[in-house]
Amino acid sequence: NDIKFQPGLNEDLAATAIWGSQQAELRGEGKFDGVFGIWYGKGPGVDRSGDAIRHGHLFGTHPKGGVLLLLGDDHICESSTTAHQSEFAMVDAMVPILNPSGVAEIFDYGLLGIAMSRFTGGWVSLKCVHDTVECTASAELDPERPAIVLPEESEVGPGPRHIDLVTDQSLPALAGELERRVHTTKLEAARAFARANRLDRITHGAAGARLGIVTTGKSWLDVTAALETLGLDDARCRALGLAVYKVGMTFPLEPVGLERAMAGVELAMVVEEKRGLVEEQMKGLLYAAAHRPRIIGKADERGAPLFPSHGQLDSNQIAVAVARRLLERQDDAQLRERLAGLEAAAGASFTPAMARLPYFCAGCPHSSSTHVPEGSRAMAGIGCHFMVNWMDRATSGFTQMGGEGGSWLGAAPFSDRPHLFQNMGDGTFYHSGSMVVRAAVASRQGITLKILVNDAVAMTGGQKMEIGNLDVAAITRLLEAEGVREVVVVSDEPGKYPIGTRMAPGVRLHHRDELDAVQRRLRGIEGVTAIVYDQTCAAEKRRRRKQGTMVDPDERVVINEAVCEGCGDCGVQSNCVAILPVETELGRKRRIDQSACNKDFSCLKGFCPSFVTVKGGRPRKTKVGAAADFPDLPEPDLPSLERPFGIVVTGIGGTGVITIAALLGMAAHLEGKGVAGLDMIGVAQKGGAVVSHLKLAAAPDGTGAPRLAPGTADLVLGCDMVVAAGRSSVPVMHRDRTRAVINTEERLTGAFTRDPDMVFPADRLLADIQDAAATTDRLDASRLATRLLGDAIGANLMLVGFAWQKGWLPLSAEAIERAIEINGVAVAFNREAFLWGRRAAHDPKAVEAIASRGEPRRPGPRTLDEIVAHRAALLEAYQD
Repeated sequence: NDIKFQPGLNEDLAATAIWGSQQAELRGEGKFDGVFGIWYGKGPGVDRSGDAIRHGHLFGTHPKGGVLLLLGDDHICESSTTAHQSEFAMVDAMVPILNPSGVAEIFDYGLLGIAMSRFTGGWVSLKCVHDTVECTASAELDPERPAIVLPEESEVGPGPRHIDLVTDQSLPALAGELERRVHTTKLEAARAFARANRLDRITHGAAGARLGIVTTGKSWLDVTAALETLGLDDARCRALGLAVYKVGMTFPLEPVGLERAMAGVELAMVVEEKRGLVEEQMKGLLYAAAHRPRIIGKADERGAPLFPSHGQLDSNQIAVAVARRLLERQDDAQLRERLAGLEAAAGASFTPAMARLPYFCAGCPHSSSTHVPEGSRAMAGIGCHFMVNWMDRATSGFTQMGGEGGSWLGAAPFSDRPHLFQNMGDGTFYHSGSMVVRAAVASRQGITLKILVNDAVAMTGGQKMEIGNLDVAAITRLLEAEGVREVVVVSDEPGKYPIGTRMAPGVRLHHRDELDAVQRRLRGIEGVTAIVYDQTCAAEKRRRRKQGTMVDPDERVVINEAVCEGCGDCGVQSNCVAILPVETELGRKRRIDQSACNKDFSCLKGFCPSFVTVKGGRPRKTKVGAAADFPDLPEPDLPSLERPFGIVVTGIGGTGVITIAALLGMAAHLEGKGVAGLDMIGVAQKGGAVVSHLKLAAAPDGTGAPRLAPGTADLVLGCDMVVAAGRSSVPVMHRDRTRAVINTEERLTGAFTRDPDMVFPADRLLADIQDAAATTDRLDASRLATRLLGDAIGANLMLVGFAWQKGWLPLSAEAIERAIEINGVAVAFNREAFLWGRRAAHDPKAVEAIASRGEPRRPGPRTLDEIVAHRAALLEAYQD
C-alpha cells in the first residue's frame, strides 16, 4: 500500500526524516507525486525534538504531501517521569494544534490534519491523551468522511507557503522569509481551513446563551459527563441559558466562529486541562470585540482558583462549577439537590489499606542486574529497571531518557563520593544514551555504566529491539572505541558466546553470580568503566517458550513445606514475585507459583534445604469440574440501558484484566450497542494495578466519556481485592448503585519479597468496598478456577459469568460467548470458565462441593494436648 514504516532511532532524528519526506519531489527525483509523513512522540520526545520540528515547519510541506505530528501527552504521569502538555511547544514553533475528543474524531481530525498541512504548507499536530487514545469505542467509519473543504485562496495571505528549493538566498534572508510565511500566511491559512471545515462548533444549547462553556478535547468529554451528572440534556441547557462551544483547533484559535458563538454570552467559562491555552487566546481575540463576555477558567472574576492548571480535571469538579453559576442566575431544585451531593462527595477522603505498585516480573533480569555492592550507590534510568527505586537497593534518582549518568558528571566534582553505578537500558543506549559515554570519558569522573541488555522492549509489551547490528559484542566495541577504561560482559549464560565472538580487546566474560565481585573491582578503577549485563527479559522468554522458539528447561523448583521455616531469604535473594506465602498451623511457609515462575532459579541462592529441583516433571493440573453433572441454569433478567451502564474491571497486570474489558466491549459491539472503554495500566503490566473502565449504551453515540465519573459505576469486577479497594476504584462506586463481585484471593504485593512477615489486610479491603458499593459478593475465584479448570487464569471470566447470572450485565450470554470465540485464545477453556461462574452464582454450595473433591484438608483448631502430641510426633519423626 506504499506505506513505509521506518524506525526513527530517536524522536528528533525521526522528525528530521519526516522533514526529508517532504523534499523527495523537489529535484524531480521522487517516485510519487507526494508523500505525507506521520510522526509520533510522547511529551519528552516532543521536548527533545523542538529544533527539528521548528526547522521542518518553517521550510514547509509539499502541496501533495503533508506532515502530521501525534503528540502523546501523559497529563498525570501514569507512565512517564514528568507530566506533559505539549501544546506550548507547538505554539512556540507556530504549529497548528488539533485536539480530538475520542476515537472517531482521531480518524476525522487525522485526515483533516493531513489535508490542512497540504493546504497551509506547514506541519500540523494532533494532541493524543490517555482518555482519547488508550481506549476502545464503537465508531462508524465512512471512507467519504470527513468531507474536506478547501478554503478560497482569497482568504489566505499572499505569497508562497509550501516547501521549495531555495538556492539563491543568504541565510539571514532565507530565515526571514520562512518566518514571514509562518506568521502571515501559514497561520492564516490554518484559521481559514478550520473555519471552512467547522472544526469549532456549538454542541449543547444554542447561540445567545448567557453562560457559555468553551472547551476542547478530553475536557469536552468531561463537560458532557458533568452535564449528564447534573441532568442537563440539550433542552434543559437551552432552558437554563447554557451553551457549550467545542474547539477543535486550539491553536491558532479561529476568531470568526468564536465571536459568533460568544454573541450574547455574559460569562464564558473555559474548561481545559492543564495550562490555559484557549483561555489566553480568547482574551486577546475578544478584547477589541464589539461584545466582550467576562472570561473565567483557571481563575474566576476575583482571581480565586477555579480549574487547576496542574493534574487532571474530573467531571464532578466541572459539574460543581457549572451548577453554582447556573444557580446564581436562577433557582432550580434539581440542580440544588445534585450540587449538594457532589459537594458532599468532594469533601470525602479515602486512604487505601494497601497499594499495588508495579514490580519486576518473576525471573526478571533486573532482579539480578540492579544489585550494587555494599557501600556503593546507583542511579536508575528509563525502562523497567526504573522500578528498582522502590526496592531498597541503594538506588535512587533518575534522569531524562538518554541523560543517564549525566547528572553524576555534574555532581561528582562537588561530592566526597568517588564513584557511582549508573543503570541504562539497551533501548535507551541505542536511542540516545550512547552520547553519555563520550561525556563521561571527557569528564574523567568515576562511574560504571551498566548497560542492561534484555533483548526486547519489555516495558511496552516485548517488541523486538530495532537496533540493527548493535548486539552485545558491538556494544563492547563501541564502548572501547569511546575510551572506556575497562568493559566487562556479565550474563546468565556466558557459554553462549563461542570462541571468536568479536568482543572488544580485553573484555572479560563473567557469570551473573560473579556480579558483586566484578562491581567491587570496577568501582576501584579511576575513570569510566562499563558492564554489559546480558539476560533476556523474563516475560519475553515466556512468550518464546510458548511459541516454541526458545528452549524450555525441563525442570522446576518446588518448596518442601515441611522443611521450610518461612525465613524469606529466598525472596530476598531472588526478588521474585512467584514466591508466595502459605499459612499453616506451624506458621507461614512458602510455595512457588508454578503458573508465574519463569524458571530463572535465582531462588535457589537462598540458604535453605527446603528447595527441591524436579526434572522431567510437570505440574499436576487437577480438573475436578470436567465431568461434573450440573443442572441447566435459569436465564436472568438483564438490566436495561435507559442510561449508560458503567463497568469497572480491576486486577493485576499480566493476568488478563484488559482482555476481560475487551471481551465485554466486543460483546456490546456485536449487539449493536454503544461501547466506550478506557484502560489505565501505566507500567502496571509489570504486576501492578490495572483498571479498565467500560461504558455501555443503547446506541453507539450514547456512551459519552469513556472514563467513569465518580459514583457512576454500576458493576465492579474485582479480579484483585487490593486494586478493587484502591484509589482508582472506590471513588467510582456508589452506595445506591454499584454491585461489586470480588475475587477473595489474598495476593500480596511485590513488597513481600523484602517483608516476609507482611500481612494481607483482607478485612479492611473488603470493608472499604462494602462501604462504597450497594452490594458486595465474594467469590474465591482463583481457587475455584484452579480446582475446576486446572488454571487460575480462568478466575476473571468466572467473575464475568457470576455477574451475568446475577443479572448485573446488560449483555446476552450468546454475545459474550461469541466475543470469546472471536478472541480466538483458549476458546473452550474460557467458555467453560464463564459457565462455572454462572453456576457459582446460581448454586454456590454445589460448586464448592465439586471443587473440594480430593482437596487436601487443613486440620481444624486443636486442643493444647493435641498440639503438644502433634509437635512431639514431628520431633520424633525428625530424628534419624
